Amino acid sequence: MRAVFKSMAMIAAVSGVAACAGGADAPSVSTAGMPGALESIHAAAFTKDAAVFWVSSNGCTRKEDLIPIVSIKGADAVITLRRLDEDTCKEPLVDGVELKWSFEELGLAPGSPVSVNNPYQLPQT
Repeated sequence: MRAVFKSMAMIAAVSGVAACAGGADAPSVSTAGMPGALESIHAAAFTKDAAVFWVSSNGCTRKEDLIPIVSIKGADAVITLRRLDEDTCKEPLVDGVELKWSFEELGLAPGSPVSVNNPYQLPQT
C-alpha cells in the first residue's frame, strides 16, 4: 500500500498537482511566522481520519522532530509540515521515513478535505 501512496504523490509532484483529498490543487498558505523550517516531502497520503507523510531522514527522524500546522483556507484544511529538529545522524534512509498523524491529533473531523502546502522532493535514482 505504501508504494501506491508514493506513486500517487510522485505522479502528483511531476504533474504539478498536489496529492490531496478530492483531487483539487493544493491551496497555498503563507508560512511566515511558522516555527521551524519548511520540510520537503517525498509523498503524502490521506485516509478518512489520518495524514501520512514520507520525509527525508538521515536515520534519526522521529515524529516529534516535525510539526504539522493546520490552516483553514475556505472550507479546506491545508497542512504545512515543518521540521523543528534537524536529523544529524549519518545513515540516510533512501525512502525516507513514514510519519502519521490522526485527524484527531490535527484537530480535524474525519473525512475533512485536506491538502498539502509542502514542496515535493522526488527520491534520487
